Amino acid sequence: MEALRQFGAEPKPAERIVRSGKIWTAAGVSAGIDLAFALVEELTDRATAERIQLLVEYDPHPPQDSGHMSKASKEVADAAWAEMAQHSQKLANATTPA
Repeated sequence: MEALRQFGAEPKPAERIVRSGKIWTAAGVSAGIDLAFALVEELTDRATAERIQLLVEYDPHPPQDSGHMSKASKEVADAAWAEMAQHSQKLANATTPA
């Protein structure tokens, strides 16, 4: 989260969709789909967004309930943080000039 602040961003880890002026963003794949429906509603109306949701049969019911750090067990969250750190380090190593 600190890295985001260095770029002037204000992290909002509890928010699924964040709006800042004309910029909208979402965290994750299913949140991106939710963002699309929010944009449709903003640009048209709720009924249109709901009709599209029905037409694509978007009715998520994941078999697990750990899709956000606030819901995950400590064990799962710790493992996810470790994996993210590992991938971040690999990326940093790959982009560092030799």
